[in-house]
Amino acid sequence: MSTDISQTTWVNSAHPAPARKPPASEVGVVGWLRANLFSGIFNSILTIGTVVVLYFIVTRLGSWALNAYWEPIWANRKLFAAGPYPTDQLWQPAAVLVLISLLFGLSAGRWGSIMRSLSVGLGMLLALLAIIPIGLQGQIVMGVSLALLVGGFLVGVRVRIASIWLAIAWIISLPVTFVLLNGGVTLTGIGISWSFAPLVDTNLWGGFLLTLLLAVVGIALSFPLGVALALGRRSNLPVIKYFSIGYIELIRGVPLITLLFMGMTMVPLFLPSNWGNPSQLVRAMVAITMFSAAYLAENVRGGLQAIPQGQFEAADALGLSGVDRLRFIILPQALTKVIPAIVGQFIGLFKDTSLASLVGLLELVAVAKSVIQQPEWLGVPGGVAKETYVFIAIVFFVFSYGMSFASRRLEIQLGVGKR
Repeated sequence: MSTDISQTTWVNSAHPAPARKPPASEVGVVGWLRANLFSGIFNSILTIGTVVVLYFIVTRLGSWALNAYWEPIWANRKLFAAGPYPTDQLWQPAAVLVLISLLFGLSAGRWGSIMRSLSVGLGMLLALLAIIPIGLQGQIVMGVSLALLVGGFLVGVRVRIASIWLAIAWIISLPVTFVLLNGGVTLTGIGISWSFAPLVDTNLWGGFLLTLLLAVVGIALSFPLGVALALGRRSNLPVIKYFSIGYIELIRGVPLITLLFMGMTMVPLFLPSNWGNPSQLVRAMVAITMFSAAYLAENVRGGLQAIPQGQFEAADALGLSGVDRLRFIILPQALTKVIPAIVGQFIGLFKDTSLASLVGLLELVAVAKSVIQQPEWLGVPGGVAKETYVFIAIVFFVFSYGMSFASRRLEIQLGVGKR
């Protein structure tokens, strides 16, 4: 009997049975649905209920969107884009767009994936605006900007531009943007006045142009200030440490709208008397930057606390100075660990610019309010508030999602969360 069993075993091992295909219900679309949406009674009920709710939401929203009155959005496209900025001087914001497109292209070719993600989004937006009948001049500007974006990318890939020069170019682009939009520069305190076009008062800057300007300036200035405050809070020097702690805790304990109102009244008190009164725009930028820097400092401090002590000791063992230790060892690791928190802070800052409408600035939300109150739309049944607010909500979502998508690409590039 044992001999027969051993022979049977040998025969089965020498000639194994052919593998059978998995059941049709376990593979393909059916298998995915069964595993993810209908894996049990509770999940099946939840899936069906969700589908029913989504059906009613999508059909209702779709029906409303098809029958909504979108004419005010199209008729006021210039107002949404640049506010009451003089129409005959719109070439100045166009020059800013051309400059930024070129810098984005060069940076995408030189710095890699995160800038490429942002550049792809910018390129898609420019291409869309270039084919939409917004006017021949506007379409030409969008086409030229798109061409410079692509051309800058090709140059950045083929020509090895030093990163320091690109960084300097981005820094210089901020004052250049202000000079272009203003039509020149006037510094009363030191007697400098120069113009190449009629000066445009900052009270005439508005719409998405102003929203984007507030966000970019707030992000660009609050980042180095926030990093400095985070390092100052960990300093061994009592004056620096307690000043940083006091600043962070004071600012974080006050709402942004309160800081905006305070900035409108108190910023001139901290400036020399011969500087004159700064504009409402500058005051709002100061308040937004101060607010964002305090929150950013805590995000960076969390990243610094996550660095093992051994990294500090290794840097000291290599004989690195304090500046080199922070620059090459500590800060790169700390900032990498808090990318989601930092980007979340920047997205929140971009959306918080809508509060500037409460202090008299004509940013995107303020423009929407003015469009709703225009006399020619007051006779529309139901008004035009829903269409207007949905439009600006889409604008905020698109740019916020773009920043979130770029941050995820950066995390993938840096290998965050992977060993």
